[in-house]
Amino acid sequence: MDGGRSDFFLSAILDNLTTTIVMVSLMKKLLDRREDRLFFAGIVVIAANAGGAWTPIGDVTTTMLWIGGQITTLAIMQGLILPSLVAMIVPLAVTSFVLRDQPVIAPPLASSDKALVTSSFERDLMFFLGLGILVAVPVFKTLTHLPPFLGILFGLGILWLVGDLLHRNKPQDERESLTLVHALTRIDMSSIVFFIGILLAVAVLEHTHILTAIASWLELTVGRLDIIVIIIGLASVIVDNVPLVAASMGMYDMAQHPQDSFCGYFSPIARVPVVPSW
Repeated sequence: MDGGRSDFFLSAILDNLTTTIVMVSLMKKLLDRREDRLFFAGIVVIAANAGGAWTPIGDVTTTMLWIGGQITTLAIMQGLILPSLVAMIVPLAVTSFVLRDQPVIAPPLASSDKALVTSSFERDLMFFLGLGILVAVPVFKTLTHLPPFLGILFGLGILWLVGDLLHRNKPQDERESLTLVHALTRIDMSSIVFFIGILLAVAVLEHTHILTAIASWLELTVGRLDIIVIIIGLASVIVDNVPLVAASMGMYDMAQHPQDSFCGYFSPIARVPVVPSW
């Protein structure tokens, strides 16, 4: 299950949703049978979600908590690296036992594939530069004390400049498909609008003090924070985890629950919705 281990560490850098999309797209080229694709897609989701939980940029929910100041980089890495490893190793060990003698069939090679217009050096440079920029975002925030989105935009500018310089001597038709402008046209705007709508809705609940009232009701009814965390985690099975984390951030005041305290880890298990079209 080398793929699962690579998903675990790749999602810690790339974000679990991005890692899942990349690996599922890769599986379509490596696996021929639909049953194998669905099975390995489940493995990818488990490994990517486990890997994305222990870094501040590995999942949307941890990123929200990190930007909001509820958690710090070193604290979440130290606190969640071992649980994340367990969450990956146990399912993959069971999967390895089940699939120990089962062969996988690769799809036939397509002879009509379009030849690549980039060299291995160009692909490796852009890939590792992109990974390095993502890893450097927490460092950028720590050193400059600026919001993380400025670090991302700064890194995007570096990628844009390097890409234009790298492909400046290529024909116009080839260069257009390799520019960052072309990549930006393929952004999933529906997902961005979805998250913006969620955050706006949660902000309304927070400013009308509804979230504070819910937090008070939970403390009076349940009382124990660990049980409240379990309830929020179970609720994420039905309701998306992003609005639940956004709501929990507005429910608990940081003056009462300071940074890296127990309430700082109100991050329900991340669930990446994967609906393969196989």
